[in-house]
Amino acid sequence: MSGRFAPTALMLGNLVTGCAVLAPAGMLHELSADLGVSIRDAGLLITFGAIVLCFGSPLTAWLTGRLDRRILLSATLAVFALTNIASAFAPDYTSLLMLRLIMLGIGALYTPQAAGTAGLIVPAEKRGSTIAYIFLGWSLAAAVGLPLITFVASRYGWRVAYGGISALSCLSFALLVWRLPRGLKGTPVDIKTWTGLANNRMVVLLLLITTLQMSGQFVVFTFMGPLLTQLTGAGPDGIGLVFALYGIFGFVGIVIATRIVDGWGAFKTSLLFTLCLLAGVAGWAMTAGSFALMAASVAVWGLGFASTNSMQQVRLVAAAPAFAGASVSLNTSVLYVGQAIGSAIGGALFANGQLIAAGYVAAGLVALAFGVVLITGWLPVAKPALQAELS
Repeated sequence: MSGRFAPTALMLGNLVTGCAVLAPAGMLHELSADLGVSIRDAGLLITFGAIVLCFGSPLTAWLTGRLDRRILLSATLAVFALTNIASAFAPDYTSLLMLRLIMLGIGALYTPQAAGTAGLIVPAEKRGSTIAYIFLGWSLAAAVGLPLITFVASRYGWRVAYGGISALSCLSFALLVWRLPRGLKGTPVDIKTWTGLANNRMVVLLLLITTLQMSGQFVVFTFMGPLLTQLTGAGPDGIGLVFALYGIFGFVGIVIATRIVDGWGAFKTSLLFTLCLLAGVAGWAMTAGSFALMAASVAVWGLGFASTNSMQQVRLVAAAPAFAGASVSLNTSVLYVGQAIGSAIGGALFANGQLIAAGYVAAGLVALAFGVVLITGWLPVAKPALQAELS
């Protein structure tokens, strides 16, 4: 009976992870004012956190390959609970940054290991839709979590927002312990696994797609609130509305992707939603200054943000199901590399007053990602070759 709702338990864990990772973007003004740092320095909570995540994801996959997934994933959520409540009482910026780095250094394993665990609890023909469902957690984090964080932080303070994330972590921990079956273990990760994945052209191109997609988005996303304020005069409620549109349409996009991926295939589904991503980011750049048009562009952007990432996971898992934990952890790692690159570029542009240029830089990076997606459609299916390399 416990395994029946295991995908939902895994999905809720991604909701917690998404809220914890994205939280600073929803309260940059409050963090900056209360801690006495600049908006750019507050944004470094995302940049430095992403750097830790990009190294932590493959490292934790290697160190924890033999552990029971129920113990591993529930322990990660316990860490989220403890570090977020500690963050609520952080006395200064440095303490908050250190707590965040500890949290994300351990939390890096959750998303890739949750996707890998999905491959162990469902039949092969359901794997694609199940992984996409698990990634609904990230969509919910953007659709509900981030606007709520913005609302709470603007009215009650950022410390209350961190306390809320801690409470949600406790709830998710309990659900995961209750519903995830015991004894789930992935294939141990060794050097041969990493070299086999690194030598496969399809895998490398998929990782490049993720890097470019995330770099482009986070040039703008990290500073979306301050950018909206500077370009349109939007206040906390307007910013929260835009975050809500981003997340709600992200939820819609991933629901659609979940429904069509098993019939369309991951490549065609990925192509469709990468096009949505490109249209939305380009629309943000071209309509800068108009709150209504920028918000509409964010809605289109939202259709693609979570769907494209979940399709990346599906394509990697399909390439080597037995090594899903390793390949997905690499994808998660480069996802955070993209976040670090994008937020660093966005911070530099914001600090130098290049507010409109940020949108065009973001669109250029996403356009490159779309081009690489097209290239992967011309390559032979990677699965047989990759399996041979790893066997």
